[in-house]
Order: sequence, then C-alpha cells, then structure tokens
Amino acid sequence: MDCPKCNGAMQEHSTTTLQGAVTIDRCIACGGLWFDNGEAEKLKDDWMSDFLDSGDRAVGKQQNLNTEVNCPRCDKLMDTVNDPDQQHIEYEVCEEHGMFMDAGEFADFKNETLVESFMKVINKAKGKLSLLRPEEILTGN
Repeated sequence: MDCPKCNGAMQEHSTTTLQGAVTIDRCIACGGLWFDNGEAEKLKDDWMSDFLDSGDRAVGKQQNLNTEVNCPRCDKLMDTVNDPDQQHIEYEVCEEHGMFMDAGEFADFKNETLVESFMKVINKAKGKLSLLRPEEILTGN
C-alpha cells in the first residue's frame, strides 16, 4: 500500500493491546499513519501505543495542508474531519475502510489534555440538560 498523502511506501507495525493484536501502516517517508476502521480507537487507550507515531510533527503539519486525499484501499476521495473531542485535530476518513493521520496527530489524539477531558464532560452534561424541559431543570425533577 502507498501513502495517501505523499505516495511513499507504507510499512506494517504491530502491537498487542488488551483487546488483541493491532497492525497499522506507517509511511516511511512522511510518517503518516493508516488505521483500518476501529484500530485508532483500540490504540487510543493503550498506554504503550505512543511509539507508533514516531514521525516528525513538522512534516505532519506540512502534510496536513493536503486535504485532497484518496483512500489507499478503495481510491475514493476521503472526508477531512475534525476530531469531535479535540477539534484542533484534523484527519482524513474513509467510512468504508479507515482513517489517515499525519505524523504527530495520533500522539495528540491519544493524549487528551485535562482541559479537553473537562470540556468533554461539560458537553455531555449540556446534552443531557438540553433533553430536559425548563421546569425540570429549575426544580430538579
């Protein structure tokens, strides 16, 4: 498989998590990472998975400017999205096959800051409050 960003060769890297073995693809040129569907989420909570994102963040930031990216599996144009919990992280997604993160993005994705974690809790609470009627909020019933 070739890198969807720079067309460099992708190399497989495997690690074992509590949920089983996961194999991702890392570009040997730009350091970008390809995750098949569900792999990034499995690795996000694994404390030893940081080593997979060993690419140069400066190269990743430069590659992030390229948003016209085709899926390396089906060659369809991928959607560029912002992570719902960490809006500053932008990556490319193919709904059918997976996602591509530039060098440095997975490490950032994996390591939410305290502020980001707090904001996630606040946003969940806001969502629950919006389901209540005003009188329920005021009375607590």
